[in-house]
Amino acid sequence: MYLKEYFLAGCVIIHGNCFKMNSALLILIAILGEHMKKILVTGGAGFLGSHLCKRLLDEGNEVICLDNYFTGTKKNVQELIGHKYFELLRHDVTFSLYVEVDQIYNLACPASPVHYQYDPVQTTKTSVLGAINMLGLAKRLNIRILQASTSEVYGDPTVHPQPESYWGNVNTIGPRSCYDEGKRCAETLFFDYHRQNNVDIKVMRIFNTYGPNMHPDDGRVVSNFIMQALRQEDITIYGDGSQTRSFCYVDDLIDGMILLMNSRKGFTGPVNIGNPGEFTIKELAQKVLDLTGSKSKLIFKDLPQDDPLQRKPDISLVQKELEWEPKIDLEAGLIKTIEYFKTYV
Repeated sequence: MYLKEYFLAGCVIIHGNCFKMNSALLILIAILGEHMKKILVTGGAGFLGSHLCKRLLDEGNEVICLDNYFTGTKKNVQELIGHKYFELLRHDVTFSLYVEVDQIYNLACPASPVHYQYDPVQTTKTSVLGAINMLGLAKRLNIRILQASTSEVYGDPTVHPQPESYWGNVNTIGPRSCYDEGKRCAETLFFDYHRQNNVDIKVMRIFNTYGPNMHPDDGRVVSNFIMQALRQEDITIYGDGSQTRSFCYVDDLIDGMILLMNSRKGFTGPVNIGNPGEFTIKELAQKVLDLTGSKSKLIFKDLPQDDPLQRKPDISLVQKELEWEPKIDLEAGLIKTIEYFKTYV
């Protein structure tokens, strides 16, 4: 039962109606006002968005889940449909939206190369126009807004690990630029709205994240390897497998996202959120083989253009400000993710 229901029940039991309230109930109303928020999650039917929507509902909030279903799917939020505090809205963030909410999490944008390179112009529009529309809404409502940015703003880094102070090494005209530069421009817009219009912003840079609700064919390395292993297909490694990534399990990421949204006013970020544990792509492939018991073989193909050779977050800022750090190690997270992907085989 949610706090709102306890409050209503208390009014009836103690006083017989909701218009006679003692000081304890007045305090409860104040607590309720702080506790239950109406929250908009753009990209809410996607991988991260669906986990965020569920967590926010579990914490007693009302949630408006917005998605155009380009990469998100109703399957990801199927269990939430029918929840009395959950609303599903089909909408594209490149168009204006008028709703009344208390917070906005802006997650809308395809995040895997396969999807964001399918329509690169639309990818850029989603990041840039989506940011403008959501920031405009936050400005009108005078509410806080969080931008899900990405480690891709660092490009193929020349600094390792990557701190928030690093400005990046990004190809502005390459095949990945629609995503990298779109997210960089979105960050610019967030900070300009903050400086010019005093919009209350939070910006998080998300490093590689994995877990249930990932699209099985999104082209990301974890989903690729698991699906290939479960199907007993060759596991495709691009390059020689020595390039590194850091993998954060989705539950840890959502913990950090919510902590950042509700952190002290004035702490805008950007802040890295990811797991600093660093693995080569070849090591990841071997872990997947071991955990699935697959007989798949490793095959090697040319490395795509502008694919980063190293990726590892410096998380000292988030540790200091939010006292956050990941708790789930790669093997434990992969076991849960493999179980989810078995439903697709």
